[in-house]
This record gives sequence, C-alpha cells and structure tokens, in this order.
Amino acid sequence: MKKNIFIGMFIGLIANAIGLILTATLIGNGDDFSTVIKAASEEGFLGKLISLGAILNLITFFIFIKKKQDYRARGVLLITVFIAVFTFAFKMF
Repeated sequence: MKKNIFIGMFIGLIANAIGLILTATLIGNGDDFSTVIKAASEEGFLGKLISLGAILNLITFFIFIKKKQDYRARGVLLITVFIAVFTFAFKMF
C-alpha cells in the first residue's frame, strides 16, 4: 500500500516537472527553459507557471482511477495538494 502511494507521488512529481517544461516551452516563445523560469520569477508569475504544470497530474490521476490503482491515484493527489500549498506559500512570501 505505502509503496503504491510513493510510486504515485513520484509519478506525480515527474508529471508536474514535464508539465512545467511543456508550459515554459509554450509560453516562452522560443527562449530556453532557464530563461523562462528566471523571467517568471522576476515578474512574479512563477507560481502560476508551476500550477499550470500540474495539469498533467490531473491526467495521471484519472488514468490511475480508471485502472483501479487507487493508492497510486492517492499519491498523485497528495503531491498535487503539496504543490498547491507550496504555490500558495510561494506567492505569500
């Protein structure tokens, strides 16, 4: 049970990282990833960029639910909530 939750959390982190890279690539207008992240941080919309990257977690969550892998889906949900709290805290400070 715990192993499946950790697998789900790991997959959620990977999906969020891939989503962040895709979002930065689409929004960045041809700039490289580090330039887009640096500009997002300076302009104050890095939290929004991270949140958009979490959209892939939604897809992985529903894939796990459809395959009846509830504990992995729970791990993806936990990491998504963690990312939401992190984004909220990041915007506050």
